[in-house]
Amino acid sequence: MHKRISKSLAIFLALLLLFAVSGCAEQKTNNPTTVTTAVADNQELETTLELSGVLVPAQTVDLSSKISGQVTNLGFNVGSAVKAGDVLIQLDTEALKAQLMQAEAGLQSAEAAAQSVQNQASLAKINLDAAQKLYERTKSLYEAGAVSQSQMDDTTDKLNIAKNQSENASGPAQNQAQAAINTAQANIKNLQVQIDNATIRSPLDGIVTNQSVNVGTVVSPGVPVISIVDTSILKMKCTVTQDLLPLLSINQEMDIKIDSYPESKFKGSISSIGPIAVSTGEVFPVEISIKNNGSLTAGLSAHASMNTKVSGVVVPASSVAQNGGENCVFIIKDNIASKRVVRTGLKNDKGTQILMGVNAGESVAITNVNTLTDKMPVNAN
Repeated sequence: MHKRISKSLAIFLALLLLFAVSGCAEQKTNNPTTVTTAVADNQELETTLELSGVLVPAQTVDLSSKISGQVTNLGFNVGSAVKAGDVLIQLDTEALKAQLMQAEAGLQSAEAAAQSVQNQASLAKINLDAAQKLYERTKSLYEAGAVSQSQMDDTTDKLNIAKNQSENASGPAQNQAQAAINTAQANIKNLQVQIDNATIRSPLDGIVTNQSVNVGTVVSPGVPVISIVDTSILKMKCTVTQDLLPLLSINQEMDIKIDSYPESKFKGSISSIGPIAVSTGEVFPVEISIKNNGSLTAGLSAHASMNTKVSGVVVPASSVAQNGGENCVFIIKDNIASKRVVRTGLKNDKGTQILMGVNAGESVAITNVNTLTDKMPVNAN
């Protein structure tokens, strides 16, 4: 009997203990999470705008020949510094010079022929004047009955022949002679241009970065044979989102840091802001020009920064959480946390600009934000 009572008492105590533990656990689970809140406010945020990109030459020129020809001389090699006007490549011009001499001889022949035509025109004019005078005398004698009809007809025929000869010498013959001169001059000019094109010169100060020919190589028109880059000015190419565009302007100065030279500081200025977004999305191309002191090379990664101020809705930096790759905050109202996906702008260590998703005057959680869920009860203070 005593054993049965002891066993029943033990079971009763175990059930009582289990009920107490379950009750405590349930009470603990139902306790709302305590969060501290802050009010989103319209204010000015002072921060640093940072952009990242890669340095590229300010200007790159790929040169090709305008004519076919064999390379007879190379003025510079890859890596050489060149000045504008320096001869980079010389092509063979012997055949062109021979053709030029022939064209010049053709011009002399055409000019001589034109002079002959001019002399003939002068002679034809003298003959015409003489025939005209003879005609007038013969006509007077004919009208006086001193000469016969046949003599008058013969004089008239001679006048007509003289007129035709004069007209031909001063018209078509001279035009043809001038056309021959023009053709010869055009041939000479064309050959002179080809001879000039046989010398490939640098159009700018820079460095030879590529050379695809050697002495003896036959080049074809339009095929790139040498490249020149201007590295006296380098450009940092980067992109910015559309909300940052109002903060940027042409010639705006920025501080530049080069990853390969962490201890050095450089200055740059915005030289270009693309008016059209790039194809990858709502970002716009920006170029920042940097004067090269000789230590920088194209291809280095760089970062540009400047102090700036923005105005708008600002929340404490601790209120913004990452959730599923999105920025979000939790709006606290009537002790209920409501998740809001937001689009953020600039930020500093204290505050974050909210471009979309939060209105001024709304309360946001600034503690325990990573443990909150949508529509979760909280204890706000």
